[in-house]
Amino acid sequence: MLTRKTKLVLTKIFSFFSVIRGYNIWVIALAQYLSAIFILAPEKRALDIILDWRLFLIVVASTLTIASGYIINNFYDAKKDLINRPKKAMIDRLVSQETKLKVYFTINFIVALMMFFISWRAMLFFSAYIFLIWFYSHKLKKMFLIGNITAAVLAVLPFFGILMYYKNFYEVIFAHATFLFLLILIRELIKDLENIEGDLIADYKTIPVVFGEKRAKSIISILTFLTLIPVYFLIEIYNVGYMDIYFYLSLIALLFFCMMLWKATTKTEYLKLHFLLKFIIVSGVFCIVLIEPSVLFHGKKLILTHSISFY
Repeated sequence: MLTRKTKLVLTKIFSFFSVIRGYNIWVIALAQYLSAIFILAPEKRALDIILDWRLFLIVVASTLTIASGYIINNFYDAKKDLINRPKKAMIDRLVSQETKLKVYFTINFIVALMMFFISWRAMLFFSAYIFLIWFYSHKLKKMFLIGNITAAVLAVLPFFGILMYYKNFYEVIFAHATFLFLLILIRELIKDLENIEGDLIADYKTIPVVFGEKRAKSIISILTFLTLIPVYFLIEIYNVGYMDIYFYLSLIALLFFCMMLWKATTKTEYLKLHFLLKFIIVSGVFCIVLIEPSVLFHGKKLILTHSISFY
């Protein structure tokens, strides 16, 4: 039988897990490792990459930085979330704002300390990343269009940290990054449609607030159409192995997404569209394995070009 004090502690832990969106963190860490194994360093054995302590620290630093980003974002969005996500907001409020700030600064200090053991450039990169997340949450998020673009860029940046660690700058990597960037940007705009009521009250200058829902849907449809460009390069120009199956299915899912988008009018319908995009993004993480499954057991010989020194 749990005591009242134990129940309170467990409730606060669950509340903090909700604040940092722990259910997203493990996906980001997995995506970084799979990207390193199958895209950024396929010439190395998977086991060698997994046992690389420097890469491990970078992945941990990335996930901790993103977790601290969720904390500071939650701190600034507390009032807006009471309108847009009342149930989640009530759970999040079980942890005080003061505690959130203390944990936020502690996490960022740990990240900077970890990166100090890798190199001063790594520490500088993550320090800049931490600052950008704070600046986005504090100022940029309320700004028209800039907030959406910044959010998408911040979501992709951790992968560039690993890219620079391996010093490999292949064109195919930027095609993958462009596709991911467009999906995240579309998701951000869907979230704006989903949260339009709270954004109006909090004076957030989002596209739906400034132009209205119909114009926002047109912009989302154009961005969805633009995903054809990186997908074309990934399927026709570059060799992505069996992952081309994922891209074909993604295009079908995005066509279905557009059809649903123009019919959507309620918060629940926009939430379904949000989850569809999240499913496409998360399934893409697991489908990275399809590029070259044999890399799991032995490296693939490649000629490395276009590299710079970072770490």
